[in-house]
Amino acid sequence: MNSFFDDVYGHEEYAYGKMPNEYLKEKLRDLKPGKILFPAEGEGRNAVYAAKSGWDVFCFDISANGCHKAKQLADEEGVTIDYSICGIDRLPYPKNSFDVIALIYPPKFKKSLIPFLKPGGFLIFESFSKRQLEFNRDNEFAGGPSDINQLYSTEEVRKDFEDFRIIELCEKEVFLQEGIYHNGAGSVIRFFGEYKGEQNTF
Repeated sequence: MNSFFDDVYGHEEYAYGKMPNEYLKEKLRDLKPGKILFPAEGEGRNAVYAAKSGWDVFCFDISANGCHKAKQLADEEGVTIDYSICGIDRLPYPKNSFDVIALIYPPKFKKSLIPFLKPGGFLIFESFSKRQLEFNRDNEFAGGPSDINQLYSTEEVRKDFEDFRIIELCEKEVFLQEGIYHNGAGSVIRFFGEYKGEQNTF
């Protein structure tokens, strides 16, 4: 899988652009800057935006090319991000570390990320819904996996995030202009919630 993403991120042009995701921007505007984690962050567009907005930014991905381009973008914008090249099974962070975790078009969600969020912390999530396959039939650059099992429904997201107080959960049709691979009309699931978990000391 890392060879696939190294290929996607191995070109001079940024695969998903340099501008941050609009839903992420909207939610961060309403939060006091703190410590934020970006899993599967790729080329760094969202992490760099958060750093420019005053957040203490940590991110990881399995792609060395993604890491290189993210640090290059951070240098261009005059900010610092902490970027680790690793999978979800080798995360170098203590439990209860983050005020916010941002999952923006991640691989299929893994609950093992949740313990890294502080109780009372927030999760920002946007990914393609199962309806995205309809948009992909009309536009090869609409974005998203071709496997319906890698796409989401609101019911699945509600179950995945059952340890959260739901502030927002919806399926929405949007028009994306994010680099090469997210272009045109699409259907996304958006979730914003507050973690209700107890302090984890291990």
